[in-house]
Amino acid sequence: MAAGSAGLEAFFNPKSVAIVGATPKEGKVGRIILENFIKRFKGKIFPVNPKYNEILGLKCYPTVKDIPEPVDLVVISIPAPSVPKVLEDAGEKGVKGAIIISGGFRETGTEEGRALEEKVVEIAKKYGIRIIGPNCLGIYDNWTGVDTFFLPDEKMKRPKRGLISFISQSGAFASALLDWMAYNNIGISRAISYGNKVDVDDVDLIEFLGKDDKTGIIVMYIEGIKTGRGKLFLEKAREIAKKKPIVVFKAGKTARGSRAAASHTAALAGNYSIYQAAFKQAGIIEALSFDEIMDFAKVLLTQPLMNGNRVFVVTDAGGIGVMLTDALTKEGFELPPTPDDLKKELREVLPPHCIVENPIDLTGDADDDRYRIVLEKILPKPYVDAVVVGALPQIPGMTKKIVDYFVELKKYGKPMIIINIGSEEAEKFKVELENKGIPVYESPERAARALKALYLYSMYRKRWSQ
Repeated sequence: MAAGSAGLEAFFNPKSVAIVGATPKEGKVGRIILENFIKRFKGKIFPVNPKYNEILGLKCYPTVKDIPEPVDLVVISIPAPSVPKVLEDAGEKGVKGAIIISGGFRETGTEEGRALEEKVVEIAKKYGIRIIGPNCLGIYDNWTGVDTFFLPDEKMKRPKRGLISFISQSGAFASALLDWMAYNNIGISRAISYGNKVDVDDVDLIEFLGKDDKTGIIVMYIEGIKTGRGKLFLEKAREIAKKKPIVVFKAGKTARGSRAAASHTAALAGNYSIYQAAFKQAGIIEALSFDEIMDFAKVLLTQPLMNGNRVFVVTDAGGIGVMLTDALTKEGFELPPTPDDLKKELREVLPPHCIVENPIDLTGDADDDRYRIVLEKILPKPYVDAVVVGALPQIPGMTKKIVDYFVELKKYGKPMIIINIGSEEAEKFKVELENKGIPVYESPERAARALKALYLYSMYRKRWSQ
């Protein structure tokens, strides 16, 4: 097998695909994968199943070797004992990439499963075939239409196009996250579930995505790094983090969780404290919960880097201002007192009942213009590294115009994130802002942790640039 990210183009940008295990039977894995490709993939599709001459209007072939044209990628979803023979055929055909969806290998903990997996590796090496899997969902590529996630659209919605690429050792978690992202209007570039990773692993994938111009941030769910690959993973991660952020959620943190990971994907979860130290060395941002994964991704993808930890808060609700002050202070941020000259400037433009001390309270009779005027005065100040805006849409003076005002404020090149709490109106406001690259959070605590992630990454980048 080739080393590193060499040969991975066959997975993400194939011109032709053979689907082994394709079937016309409703609800079967082989049919759903075939339907996915018919819907999204623009290249040539070759169903393979000796029982059929035609499936869903496409000519079906008994074996991969019977296909009369070149095949770049083979997707295999048949019982594990039959996989080695298919891989031999693919090797003789000159196929360069194989996604093995099938389970029943090393993860079973049986001698038979282990032997089958070793056979797969042996054949792949013999023919130079790169392998993703086995025991995985494979790839969802929002640009080329490669979609081996064997979950129908009505069960797992596909997100819109975006710049987040996601690598996951867990197929179920990957599919749940994509469904959640689609529901929450968050775009995805490429998603990869690699299962037992007998060949292509975390190192290869971050190297590939690190060079990918359609990936702005890499998000990872890992249970364990392959034995002997830890040092290389950290070297590659650090190299990539100098250009684009990597967010990792590490599963199998406890002794019991490690045992669960071993039976899930045969992963060696390892000592969690060692992983934590290694993540810091490599400049990887660790998310500790499901919420943090996307909270961090949103701010890291859309906001400029911070120069320091000084934060100003502007809100239309005094209580939210106090909550933000506590949450930001707890995360180590400094909320500087408003300097006298800025207080004077603000008092000249604000009604007397507004609070000009940081956190600045525009009060419940604020309108769009009041936000704009105050933020225009605060953001250019050299002692402001970021602004958190509490913009509760329930107040009468706030209209859709404020979205355009917030977008205009990007011209100052400083991070600005929004707190927005409420029901339908708040959700509409959130969608409009996030569509225009301004992250919105539903609680002061989540906003503070997300800003901390941006701050940590900013400091890594600053240190590396010196």
